Amino acid sequence: MCSHHWIVSGRASLFSEAVGEGDPVVFLHAGICDRRMWRAQLDGVAAYARAIAYDRRGFGQTRYDPEDHSAVADLMAVIDTMAGGKPAILVGCSQGGRIAIDAALRHPERVRALVLISPTVPGAPEAVYPPDLVGPQAELAQAEAAGDLKRVNALKARLFLDGALGSEGRVTGGLRELFLDMNGVALESMPAGANLDAGSTYDRLGEIAAPALILWGSLDYPHIQARCRQVAALMPEATGVEVAGAAHLPSLERPADIAGLLAGFINGCTGHRELAD
Repeated sequence: MCSHHWIVSGRASLFSEAVGEGDPVVFLHAGICDRRMWRAQLDGVAAYARAIAYDRRGFGQTRYDPEDHSAVADLMAVIDTMAGGKPAILVGCSQGGRIAIDAALRHPERVRALVLISPTVPGAPEAVYPPDLVGPQAELAQAEAAGDLKRVNALKARLFLDGALGSEGRVTGGLRELFLDMNGVALESMPAGANLDAGSTYDRLGEIAAPALILWGSLDYPHIQARCRQVAALMPEATGVEVAGAAHLPSLERPADIAGLLAGFINGCTGHRELAD
């Protein structure tokens, strides 16, 4: 049965949910989603572990007053409350991947393993957009500057859900509605405050000794795909896997594929051999 909790961290009450029993697996959402992006993965992982997800400040149902804060400290509060402080496997997408990397560098004893999906990595090589993406990027920047949140939301669905290399409108129905709702909440939220974890981590990836699985979609931005390959090469215990036909959010598009990859990886980390059957 899924349980819901409010976890206090500074001036925030982080809305969290957990399902299942066993080794803790904590899911960190992308900066264009909230914890709902992990719905299918929570249900799958709960069959063999304790699956935990939460909304960060500025997303979903989390309540907060603006303040300078550490996203890593918020994550540690979630682990303390929902996992009894046990070392956790972190599954992070995009900005969630950045937080997972920060946590592994600052608190290696508390991070058992990492699954990084299309991770943001400060200090990585700058994005270089192919000619056919220069126009859409400029349009997005103009919409953001004008404060046209509806247009920003639609453009982000085009670039991140359909994929920079995918066709416009490729993802339809409930998935598109979910994305627009999740990102719409984030776009309309008040600023959460400065991130105290800011700083380059790209040149420190080699310090992360935890096992890691790096995933990316074949329809994502070319520079993000290249970054993921670089991350997999720089982390000593990492394996990289491309998810064919998916864009920036494979957990939404390819839930069965991601479930299989998670089960195999978590099985290898925790020794639940029955998962291989």
